[in-house]
Amino acid sequence: MNCEALQTFRQEVHKLLTKAKDATFELMDAVMTTRQATSLAEFSLSPMFRRQYPSTYEAIEDCRPQRNQLMRLCINQIPMQKYIVFGIDHTPWPRPDAKTLKDRTYEHQGKTQNGVAIGQGYSTIAWLPDEQISWALPLRHERIPLLGITNYQSSLATETSAQTLLKKGVSPT
Repeated sequence: MNCEALQTFRQEVHKLLTKAKDATFELMDAVMTTRQATSLAEFSLSPMFRRQYPSTYEAIEDCRPQRNQLMRLCINQIPMQKYIVFGIDHTPWPRPDAKTLKDRTYEHQGKTQNGVAIGQGYSTIAWLPDEQISWALPLRHERIPLLGITNYQSSLATETSAQTLLKKGVSPT
C-alpha cells in the first residue's frame, strides 16, 4: 500500500468513527506504535496521543464505530487473489470473580481444571493473507452476547464478507 492509498484509507476510517473521533484515532495510532504498554493510561504517554490521559477512556467509552462499514472498508483493501482465506476464532475471557459483569457465561477453556471458565466469549474474524506470512488482518472482534450463539459473529461476518467480495468479483468457490 503506497502512502497516498494509506492516507485515503485512514481518512475513510476516520469518517466511520462517531463521537470522540480524534481521540479514538490517536488512541488507535498509540496502540499500533507502543510496544510495552501495560495499561490503557500508558498509551496516553505515546507521542501519537496528543491528549491528556482521560481522553483514552473517553475514546473507548464514547466511540461506537460503524462496524459493518469499517469491516467492508478493510475487506476492500484485500488484494484480488484466486482464493481468499479468513480465520474465525472464539476466545474465552475468564472473569470468575466479576459477579456483576454483564453477559457472563460458561465458556469452554481447555487449560482450566474442568475445561470450563466463567466469563465472556469473544469472536474474531481475520484475513489470512498468505501461508508464508505470520500475521493476519483482524476485520472484526466482538464480544458474543449472552443470548447469542457461537455462530453469531461468524455468520454475520461471513455474510458481510461474502457480499463485499462478490462486489469485488471474487467467486465464493
